[in-house]
Amino acid sequence: MTKEDILMEMNERLQIPGVVNGWTQPIINRINMLSTGVRTDVGLKVFGQNLDSIWALSNNLKNHLADIKGVNDLYVDPVTGGKFIDISIRRDDIGRYGLSVDDVNRVIESALGGVNVTTTIEGRRRFNVNVRFAQDYRNNLEEINRILVQSPESGPIPLSAVADIQISEGPAMVTSENAMLRGAVLFNVRDRDLGSTLRECKQRLEEMVKSLPKGYYLEWSGQYENQIRANRKLMIILPVVVLIILLVVYFTYRSFKEALITLITVPFALIGGVFIIYFNHINMSVAVAVGFIALFGMAIETAMLMTIYLNEAMREMVAKNEDSQETIRFADIRQAVIKGAVKRLRPKIMTVSVSLFGLFPVLWATGAGSDVMLPITLPLIGGLVTSTIYVLLVTPVIFEISKEHELSKYGKIKIINPK
Repeated sequence: MTKEDILMEMNERLQIPGVVNGWTQPIINRINMLSTGVRTDVGLKVFGQNLDSIWALSNNLKNHLADIKGVNDLYVDPVTGGKFIDISIRRDDIGRYGLSVDDVNRVIESALGGVNVTTTIEGRRRFNVNVRFAQDYRNNLEEINRILVQSPESGPIPLSAVADIQISEGPAMVTSENAMLRGAVLFNVRDRDLGSTLRECKQRLEEMVKSLPKGYYLEWSGQYENQIRANRKLMIILPVVVLIILLVVYFTYRSFKEALITLITVPFALIGGVFIIYFNHINMSVAVAVGFIALFGMAIETAMLMTIYLNEAMREMVAKNEDSQETIRFADIRQAVIKGAVKRLRPKIMTVSVSLFGLFPVLWATGAGSDVMLPITLPLIGGLVTSTIYVLLVTPVIFEISKEHELSKYGKIKIINPK
């Protein structure tokens, strides 16, 4: 049974009227709440000036998002609907009884909220003792109306003689951000990647956003906010990684042509990585991007190994022809390429096999952290397979073409001594 199966079964068995299940895990829930103020994967924050308008707008947004694939546990963060005991003191009446507002408020506070009367000491621990009316005397409006207030002129009088008591509605919770009142539409994303789900949500709400009342605006938050920040960093990191690899290869060969021949391996490695994450239904994430970055380095390593052996075979061929004072022909180049590519096949295969065999156990891992390691490992495995096929079959051909071009254009072959 997978995590998704457990969630589906729990969701079917636990249905409480008026309650929306939001399935998450304690640690990620706390991290999301602390970093973004949203308890779910995605939160659509609604900012405005009036809580009732924010509530109505949030429910309208919820109705627009309800049928989008991938949107689960959808609910509106409640900002209205709270119930309060509203006690309004009648100043004219308390004046007739010789009372002040503080006298009445003091009785209300001690009867309903409670007051600290003393402190008890138990060893090294101290506890405040709070006293208030018993539950039976404060569980309904009739009992609260009968609470006695001691007046200096008329003795004890009921609270209803000097105050109006009623149940009123108000905000369940007032949330503000950047000095603006805030509501939120919250949901989790399952069975779909976060990026495409949010793109569809934005398209669905595009017309509605244009017609928002003046002073109201929307803002996407939650894990999507973290993903946006990560994508911005990756847009900088990926080109820098490719540039560093190119510089390392260049300083190894001291030739941009040899460096580019080696760097062509990267697109072929991407093909295998993309296909394997597609067929395994792995959504694009930061972990997958890290796997591709690691794949670039391993693919270049395999290509460099092939290029080094090809250059070594070419160097031996040139030295042999110089000793015999024979002219280098295209057939000699081909024989040297075959020697470097085919006869040194074993060390190349062993290099790739060591990497692959070290990664395979992660595919069947089920322990802690396996859900993070799998998206990193899959691009490495798929990319190594396609890049190795390219290196073994295509790189020697490209190398031979480049050397034949050098021979026909310059009448000699440039020998690379890798450092």
